[in-house]
Amino acid sequence: MSDDTRTDADKARRHKASMQKQKARVDAAVEAADNERGVVILLTGNGKGKSSSAFGMVMRALGYGHSVGVVQFIKGVQLSGEEIYLRDHCPTVDFHQMGTGFTWNTQDRDSDIAAAEATWAKVEPMLADPGKDLVILDEITYMIGYKYLDEAKVLDAIANRPVEQSVIVTGRGGGSALRELADTVSEVKDIKHAFKAGIKARKGVDY
Repeated sequence: MSDDTRTDADKARRHKASMQKQKARVDAAVEAADNERGVVILLTGNGKGKSSSAFGMVMRALGYGHSVGVVQFIKGVQLSGEEIYLRDHCPTVDFHQMGTGFTWNTQDRDSDIAAAEATWAKVEPMLADPGKDLVILDEITYMIGYKYLDEAKVLDAIANRPVEQSVIVTGRGGGSALRELADTVSEVKDIKHAFKAGIKARKGVDY
């Protein structure tokens, strides 16, 4: 056996041993995770992709025939690909938008608070419905941060949802109490963005 062949065989053995150890760790973790219930996932950070990730989970849930509710705070003035697709192809999705657009466009706090509360009224029945498997609260963190919605009321409704229901919350910030409540927190970091280089938002990619 040549030195090269011996080296390749040693690499193969080391790789197999390493993968066997990794599999044992993964299998043990899977075995230990025996708590069957819905989860709260917070997708936050200043980077692009939080809502996109949430809508990916919408598609995943629909693939299993789950009942899904989507409520978008902030967005709703400019038409988006997600809205078009859900309305045209997923009529079973309970879909609502606040419809006022970004808060820096409205510049009317009282109007924004009224719109937020009206939109929250669409959320509460979803969070109380045991037949709703997944609820997306897109950009609701801004409503908490700007104090358009009562933080305690929002967190209480999420915490006391049906045990099998999962909730995805997106948006920057949201506060320490929301982070504490969430089972999973993922932060999207802004490293580089095409818009900062003067590249226009692209249909089908950005909206």
